[in-house]
Amino acid sequence: MGLLTPKAELTLSGIAVLAPGTKKPTLAGLSFALLPGQVLGVIGNSGMGKSTLAKAMLGVLPAAHGEICLGGATLDQYDPDQLGGLIGYLPQDVTLFTDTVAENIARMSTSPDEKTVFDAAKRANAHEMILALPEGYQTILHGSDSQLSGGQQQRLALARALYGDPVLLVMDEPNSALDSVGTAALNRTIREFRSSDRAVVIMTHRPAAISECDRIIVIEHGRIKASGPRDDVLQAMLQNAGDIQRTVSTGGADAQWV
Repeated sequence: MGLLTPKAELTLSGIAVLAPGTKKPTLAGLSFALLPGQVLGVIGNSGMGKSTLAKAMLGVLPAAHGEICLGGATLDQYDPDQLGGLIGYLPQDVTLFTDTVAENIARMSTSPDEKTVFDAAKRANAHEMILALPEGYQTILHGSDSQLSGGQQQRLALARALYGDPVLLVMDEPNSALDSVGTAALNRTIREFRSSDRAVVIMTHRPAAISECDRIIVIEHGRIKASGPRDDVLQAMLQNAGDIQRTVSTGGADAQWV
């Protein structure tokens, strides 16, 4: 019997994650907490440990030291299937399967619940996009070599992450393939998700991706270099409050941290 559905309370206490096959830590001494309704941005340049942290929060990479808890229970206390439903994940590299749009959203269920699929697509602001496809939700995709653009694939993957009723959404470079319209849709999804006492973690090295974040932590070489309210951290990084708003509002998907 699984645990009760937890609140969207995520805590990391002094975690360390080792590189596969070695005793060298990729992440070391990370501690932070996330409460229902909050959006946390994890920023830093490529190769600093953001994707490793995302996988640790999913329970895919175990912590060699410390604890990761969701709703007060460590991740290993949850049944794996239950944990997969509690945490929605949008990976940096999207994988689609050769099947219908509906089945891709439903995580390859052979009998996807239509209402749950529609709800996930609507929450991802992808419903109208899907209806415009030749066969709508029954359009057959051909894996990641499908007829969809990179941005469309990313929005379908977001719908997949929202399928069911997750309490936590973890997104790794969520706007890497999105244009301005797709980025606006993503931000609406984040606002709607958090408004229902759920929590979001965004891994990024693009300033435009953190416009909805309350708080930020900066990862450098697997450790937390800075943390705090978004604008305070950005002001410390950019040393100019005027640059903060220009970076967040006009930085675009291709702008990166310096």
